[in-house]
Amino acid sequence: MDIITELKWAAAGTGMVAATIVALDLGKRDTGWGMVLFCVSALAWIAGGLLTRDWALGTQNVVLLVIDLIGVYRYFTQARDQSRQE
Repeated sequence: MDIITELKWAAAGTGMVAATIVALDLGKRDTGWGMVLFCVSALAWIAGGLLTRDWALGTQNVVLLVIDLIGVYRYFTQARDQSRQE
């Protein structure tokens, strides 16, 4: 298996696991870790897009990475804020 195929499978796998974690809504901390996995997935898709010169795929995942990073920030800071209130 070549590096591009491995990247695609890693991107797909981490994306599916992340989507499952977020969909289960097990709490802010777990959802935050799901968002971290979405970041890993986006990075793998960006690398795959660069290696295959698929600019649409790469561009889409740069935008998704920014959105995912906002999610990581929000979920981890809100989880911390909620634990302080209790």
